[in-house]
Amino acid sequence: MLVLSRKLQEAVVVGGPDGNEHLLKVTVLEIKHGRVKLGFEVDARIPVHRGEIWERIQSNGSPGNGSGKTD
Repeated sequence: MLVLSRKLQEAVVVGGPDGNEHLLKVTVLEIKHGRVKLGFEVDARIPVHRGEIWERIQSNGSPGNGSGKTD
């Protein structure tokens, strides 16, 4: 596991295997009351799910709400 510290408006970018394509960008949008709000920039064809939703999909094959994306 890679662990990074980021400040408000700082981002982490995940690249593809060739190092040139931008697969995912995660930006810290807000830090308030002990909570961090993150923004995810990713191609619309790539599903993004909360961890508990991802685990539900892995165990039964369905996110449970019929949509491709879950926040």
